[in-house]
Amino acid sequence: MPKRKFPEAWQLKSGSWHTQVFVGFDENGKKIRESFTASTKREAEKMAAEYIVNGMQRKARFTVADAIDGYILAKQNVLAPSTLRGYGILRRNRLQGLMQLDIHEVNSFNVQQAINEDAAKVGAKTIKEGVHLVCAALRLYGIRLVLSVTYPARKPKLKELPTAEQVMNMVRGTDIELPCLLAMWLSLRMSEVRGLQFRDLKGNVLTVCRSNIYFDGSNNVRDMNKTFKSTRRLNIPDHIKSLIEAVPHEKEDEFIVQMEYQTLRSKFYKLLEEYNYHMTFHDLRHLSASVMLMLNIPDKYAMERGGWSTNSTLKSVYQHTFSEERKQVDKKIDDYFNSLLDENEK
Repeated sequence: MPKRKFPEAWQLKSGSWHTQVFVGFDENGKKIRESFTASTKREAEKMAAEYIVNGMQRKARFTVADAIDGYILAKQNVLAPSTLRGYGILRRNRLQGLMQLDIHEVNSFNVQQAINEDAAKVGAKTIKEGVHLVCAALRLYGIRLVLSVTYPARKPKLKELPTAEQVMNMVRGTDIELPCLLAMWLSLRMSEVRGLQFRDLKGNVLTVCRSNIYFDGSNNVRDMNKTFKSTRRLNIPDHIKSLIEAVPHEKEDEFIVQMEYQTLRSKFYKLLEEYNYHMTFHDLRHLSASVMLMLNIPDKYAMERGGWSTNSTLKSVYQHTFSEERKQVDKKIDDYFNSLLDENEK
């Protein structure tokens, strides 16, 4: 266990000596400190030291929950809001058997107990994300966990999605056609769809360089996407361009999709219910990947188009973005979706 450092006291204008002990964060992420005042420097420091060593008060325990709260706070301006939101959900719902333990008490046994408890509720992926968050948070405070634990077996998810043609027929002519086609046709994430501005469209080239994430009841706009490779340029088909041009706007920095997140989500699920389809908005991106697989699009171009990060040997997401071969790939995908539009008009 690392040696604890006791706080040093300082003299107040009154002549008394004062010191504080950091004991954690409250529910709003604000630091909590315990204060000690005495007539002499030595006495004030002794009171603080006894408070730390004895650990009788519950607040004196720096818990796993405190460490995660501190980790989230420390990364607030570094990580994407969606990532921070995910960490907050993990903190509140996963591995709850660990949360009130002192950070020095965490070991393989109690981590395994927490994993076992969660295994009855959620899958292996979610549990691993929770354990990785705990390890990352504790590393920030100088504790490197070496765990020997067993995770539940991963269960294959068999999800029956509607086809691209069915989705095209469902959204065609509705007020959510544009955001849905941006996701299904161009492989954009919801945050990317809502982050597009009119200035991002130059001719037939759309630059995906911004995210607009609905987080904690408000929109969070950042001039960056989820990953480095998510920033990309796409040739847009005429149909999507015409939908964009039909959106009224006065300034170039206005959003192309002006519908609020909750409204877009509500309208999308209402349409799904009407057609008896079962999927999420993000599944539109999965459909896009499925279409590219069906059309035998090389992985390199599929990854460029969708902004997926992988361990491929591709040096840069911008390399050969508008090569002749890439243009043929775009045309092949556009021809497919245009054929769906033609079928819908018959």
